[in-house]
Amino acid sequence: MNDEISGLPTRRAALRLLDTVMRMGTPMDQATANATKGLSPPDRALAIAIAQETLRWTVDLDLLIDSQTKQPLPDDAKARAVLRLALAQILRLGTPAHAAIATALPLVDGGPRRLVHGVLGSLLRAEARLPETPSLPEAVMMRWHPAWGDDMIAGAQAALAEPPPLDLALRDPALTAEWAARLGGVSLMPGHIRLPRGTAVDELEGYDEGAWWVQDLAASLPARLLGDGKGKRALDLCAAPGGKTMQLSAAGFAVTALDNSARRMDRLASNLQRTQLSADRVNADVMEWQPKQQYDAILLDAPCSATGTMRRHPDVLQRIDIKAINNLAAIQSAMLDRAAEWVAPGGTLVFATCSLERVEGEAQAETFLTKHLDYKTKAATADELPVGVTANAQGHVRTMPPMLAEQGGLDGFFVARFVRAG
Repeated sequence: MNDEISGLPTRRAALRLLDTVMRMGTPMDQATANATKGLSPPDRALAIAIAQETLRWTVDLDLLIDSQTKQPLPDDAKARAVLRLALAQILRLGTPAHAAIATALPLVDGGPRRLVHGVLGSLLRAEARLPETPSLPEAVMMRWHPAWGDDMIAGAQAALAEPPPLDLALRDPALTAEWAARLGGVSLMPGHIRLPRGTAVDELEGYDEGAWWVQDLAASLPARLLGDGKGKRALDLCAAPGGKTMQLSAAGFAVTALDNSARRMDRLASNLQRTQLSADRVNADVMEWQPKQQYDAILLDAPCSATGTMRRHPDVLQRIDIKAINNLAAIQSAMLDRAAEWVAPGGTLVFATCSLERVEGEAQAETFLTKHLDYKTKAATADELPVGVTANAQGHVRTMPPMLAEQGGLDGFFVARFVRAG
C-alpha cells in the first residue's frame, strides 16, 4: 500500500494543508489540526514546514514548473500542488531528490504521474535553483510597490525568505537584563527579549512561572503607547489570545478584555492564569456590546488582513485579496466609530492593525480624525519605540519588514494614538 512508503502520510498532510489554504482560503493556523490529524509531533512539524516553505516560494516554484510544460498547468491542479511540494523539499529543506519523488508520485494516483516525474527529472538534470529571496505574488506587488517603493519590496522579499526569530514580552520590564542573560537572548527595548527561531517555548526557563509570553516586538507597541495604567481603566477590544491584555494588566490597568470568540477567550484565560495577571473577560461582539462606563484607555487591535505577519504566516499573501482587504477596512472603521464613544474625556484610544495595507492603517487614521473632531493624534515618542523605529510625519507608527533587519526584523504594523478632548 502507498501509505507504507516512509514519509507519505506527512506529505499527504502537507498537500491537504496547501489545498485548504490556497483553494478554500482557510488560514493555515485553522487548517492545521484537521490536515495533520494522526501524525506524530515530529511528522506534524515537518508537514507544516513543507507547506510553509511551499507558500513562501510559490511564485518562483511555479516559474520553474512552467518552464518544463508545454501548456501551463491550472493553478488549482493537483499535479501543480504536488510539484510545488516536491520542489520545496528538494530546493529549500534539503530532502534527497529520490525521497521527494518517491513520496510525490503516489500523491497523484489516477493523475499525470508521468508528467510530474518528467518535470521533476528535467529540473533536477538542469540543476534548477531558486532566487536568493522569494518573489511576491503579482497582486501583492501591485498593491505594495506603488504604496511603499523598491526598498520596502526588497525588504519584504528578504523577510519572507525565512521564519522570524522568537520574541518574548516580559511581565516585569524591570527584569529585562536579568531575563536576557538567563535565556541567552538580546533585548531591543525594555520588556523585550529576542531568541533564535526554533526555540521550544514551553521548555524555556520562566514559562511555567509566567514571567513572559510570546509576542512579536511590533505587536507589543500598541499597548506600550498607553503607558502607565495605575488607577486607570482600560478596554482591550478584539483581545484574544491576550498578549496586549497581559501587557495592560502588567502596566497596572484595570483591564476589561473583550472578544467574540469563545475558543480564543479560553486561551486568553489560560494565558492570564499562567502569567498571574488579571482582567475582566467579556465574550461579545464589539458591534453589539455596550459598556456600562467609559474608559481611560481603549486599545483596538482590529481584525485585519494580517499581511504584516507574512514572515510567520506566509499563507496570507496567497489567501487575501483586495476585496477581503476592503471588507476588513469597513469593519475596522465601524469598530473605531463605536470605540470612540467609549473613551472618557481626556482619555486615549490606540488603533492598530498587523497589516501592510494603507487602507487598513494610514487611511483609517486620516478618516477617523475627519469624522471625530474631538480627537487629536498624540505622536509616539522615541522613548516609546525601539531604536531604529520612529513615528511618521503624522505621529503614527508604521513598522516595515526592512526595519531592524540586522536584528531579525519586525512584523508589519500600523499604530495610531488618539486623545479625546477633556
